[in-house]
Amino acid sequence: MSSRTALAAIPAPPQKQPAQAGALVEVSHLAKTYTVRPGLFSRPRPLAAVAGVSFAIEPGGTFGLVGESGSGKITIARIVMGAETASSGRLRIADHHFGATHDEAGEAWRHCFLQPVLQDPYGALDPAMRIGRIIDEPLRVQRPLADEGAYRARVTDLLVQVGLPPAFADRRPGALSGGQRQRVAIARALALDPKLLVLDEPVSALDVSIQAQVLNLLKNLQDRHGLTYLLISHDLAVVAFMATRIGVLYLGQFMELGSRRAVVERPAHPYTQALLAAAEPSIHQAVPVAGEIPSPLDPPAGCPFHPRCPRAEGRCRAEKPVLRPVGPDHWAACHFTDS
Repeated sequence: MSSRTALAAIPAPPQKQPAQAGALVEVSHLAKTYTVRPGLFSRPRPLAAVAGVSFAIEPGGTFGLVGESGSGKITIARIVMGAETASSGRLRIADHHFGATHDEAGEAWRHCFLQPVLQDPYGALDPAMRIGRIIDEPLRVQRPLADEGAYRARVTDLLVQVGLPPAFADRRPGALSGGQRQRVAIARALALDPKLLVLDEPVSALDVSIQAQVLNLLKNLQDRHGLTYLLISHDLAVVAFMATRIGVLYLGQFMELGSRRAVVERPAHPYTQALLAAAEPSIHQAVPVAGEIPSPLDPPAGCPFHPRCPRAEGRCRAEKPVLRPVGPDHWAACHFTDS
């Protein structure tokens, strides 16, 4: 089943999702601002890549961050992974809290508890290394095993889990297809028995016929190991197929947030409606989004989406809407969600 077919079958300041009891990951008012120079002789200017977002991920669940390039989803993923430090806000993963202060013990724990699966299966694997060494390298660095036989046994087990024959351990990435390489990347991510995976556009570089296979593999592994996923994608069909909860990002802010069923079946924001129409036009009718996402160096006044919104009125250009409840487990930042 393709992700697009699956989509058809899916029966205080706002920018805040109420805290979720027992959440494995909790992001609270997270913000990231960079100082950039637009030109050689320009003065430094602030660029707000993420503007105070909050969400939670329940154990064993999948939170899907969806939006166009420049929406801020990659920055959020990098903060969760520890590759970036937030300018403000809080991040909790299990019982560990991460902020502006560097915590070496916490970082070492995060490197085992959390693992990424990156977008490009071609660039993510060292072409000079054999597959077996690529998969067992995290173990050699973080959790050394007793002997070479133990490493071989672990690699064999991981290859079988991702649907590859054990003989692939002696091959190099250049001998594998794109889908096979992504399976190797997933096997490597599982080597340390993590509980949280950050999936950064995990199928966007693959043929459509292979995408569904990899997505189904990820769901099967999630069920088998009780994994929790943070999924990053520009494709709402992929997010709708995988996620239990969805956050729709635009210029570093949530336009819509809620359960998968609420967001997919009852989209309240024009941006979400347009993304759904692009993913499955035969099911969802909406006016296509014109133009490109504005620069975060010069964000629009009022609603950040109003320059591209077919429903925009004068109020949208002057007053920024807040993220507010529009239904059970469902929030949207639009002045006209009741109309």
